[in-house]
Amino acid sequence: MVKSPTAERILHAAHALFEREGADAVSMRRIADAVGITPMAIYRHFPNREALLRRISDDSFNEIAHRWDALREGGDPVARLLAIQRIYLDYALAHPHLFDHAFSVRREDARRFPEDFHARRSPTLNVVHDTVLEGQRAGLLCAGDPWDIAMTLWVHSHGLVALYRAGRFSYDERRFRTFYEASLERLLDGLKT
Repeated sequence: MVKSPTAERILHAAHALFEREGADAVSMRRIADAVGITPMAIYRHFPNREALLRRISDDSFNEIAHRWDALREGGDPVARLLAIQRIYLDYALAHPHLFDHAFSVRREDARRFPEDFHARRSPTLNVVHDTVLEGQRAGLLCAGDPWDIAMTLWVHSHGLVALYRAGRFSYDERRFRTFYEASLERLLDGLKT
């Protein structure tokens, strides 16, 4: 957690650069200029650029996980799984640079399936896993490893988002959202008991 006001300002400036221009735009010099400090002063709060980028990615994961977790209580687990995937799409389209860095860029600190996920190191997929497990216990979803099913849902959603953002659909955003949701409903129908 960032504790000092200067560290918070550094993080805010780095996040704004990242959001606007992507990870390559986040340099210590540009952050320092935005905050009104020297580039070397940043190192009092963050050991290096990679640590700052990791923090931004972690914040992205936590933001998505928090939004997903808000759906945790009540209702049909299958409907909640669909709602979770809607939030994923919303985040990907609203924050493309953060989304790419958090979910699509090769990073040494990235969580690896299955070990890191089974150890519950993923704030996002933990929510999906728990919802799948709840659906299985309620007899709504088929038997099987809930981590594998959670990963299948994520891969499906991520693949659709990646293809859309790469221009592989001629749909406008509204039409793509309709297709995305229908596709997820078909996948979830196949997972029902």
